[in-house]
Amino acid sequence: MQRRFSDYLIITFKGLAMGAADAVPGVSGGTIAFISGIYEELISTISNVNASLFKTLFSKGFKDFWTQLNGNFILALLTGIIISFVTFMKLASYLLIYYPILIWSFFFGLILASIYFVGKQITKWNAATIIALLLGASVAFYISKMPSLSTNDSSLFLFFAGALAICAMILPGISGSFILIILGAYKTLSDAIHDIDIKKIMIFGTGAVIGLLSFSHVLKWLFKHYHNITLAVLTGFIFGSLNKVWPWKNTLTWHTSSKGIKTPLLQESISPFNFEGNNHVLFAVILMILGFLTIFILEKLGSKKQ
Repeated sequence: MQRRFSDYLIITFKGLAMGAADAVPGVSGGTIAFISGIYEELISTISNVNASLFKTLFSKGFKDFWTQLNGNFILALLTGIIISFVTFMKLASYLLIYYPILIWSFFFGLILASIYFVGKQITKWNAATIIALLLGASVAFYISKMPSLSTNDSSLFLFFAGALAICAMILPGISGSFILIILGAYKTLSDAIHDIDIKKIMIFGTGAVIGLLSFSHVLKWLFKHYHNITLAVLTGFIFGSLNKVWPWKNTLTWHTSSKGIKTPLLQESISPFNFEGNNHVLFAVILMILGFLTIFILEKLGSKKQ
């Protein structure tokens, strides 16, 4: 596929959107990749990282290696993801503390629109796809109701947390950041990035790379042999995740850090009219609409012929 510089610039912007989504616990960068039209290329590109790729590097040189890797695509996308994830994680933490209803409202609208755009790519509906959709929704809803574990910063734990979280990050509807929260690793990683703790970042990154390379092969095989069923499961994942991003919640239990900072541990979704305090209904609806329209823009970019 021959691409121009402007095409790679658009891919970088898609990476920025993916990174911003993954920085928010409850929102999946995989959803953004799917809607923006780069998901299957991303999975295929990652799964092509194998022994034959490095054989090409040593036998034919870097140029052929880079072409086989689809290097320009990966470089453009990763540039956007890394810049956005690192910078937006701090902003997301601030917004989730001081303006939780508003930020969740935007992402609720975004995910709601995603259900339609992912689901419409299913070419044939039958009993199998309906069961797959319901199964995916049930799993995602169950995950969204799970309480967080206590914080753990051991090296082995960080390695496996990275492997598991990266698998979630590339699945539409399941948030890698939320998986980190459930595992108790979100704060550890956030602190490591803030303090530039190279050791912890490297351990987490190694686990993420191994998990990504392994899981991408599974996804590529599923898309090749069970395309509609895979899409149905992913649509279900997105639908089931709506509970996590519902803006109005009642906190049942709290977690207090060693510094005395309280964060929600277990929450339940409630009606905005039963919410104690300012429910920001008008601004919330406006932001839901903006989030909904954002998906239409990304989908338009995704459908643009490269």
